[in-house]
Amino acid sequence: MSADDVRIAVRCTPRGGADRIDGVVEGALRVRVAAPAVDGAANESLLRLLAAELGLPRGAVRLIAGATGRHKLVAIEGVDAPTLLARWPDLGV
Repeated sequence: MSADDVRIAVRCTPRGGADRIDGVVEGALRVRVAAPAVDGAANESLLRLLAAELGLPRGAVRLIAGATGRHKLVAIEGVDAPTLLARWPDLGV
């Protein structure tokens, strides 16, 4: 964890049919992943999706909290808050 990390709230829906970002609801990024919530598969899909959407390496996106629930806290390295807000307005960063 570094001082340059940006933390965002994410609401993840496993077995959502496809890996996609549905937008921002109540300050949290709403994400669906096709993977089931078994053995961390949904979490890994979520982190890969966020990294790909932001053009970052997978290692730049880490799960900080919420590994077993739908509501998660994700740290993103290599991107600043204004960049995230330009992409997803209303995101709580």
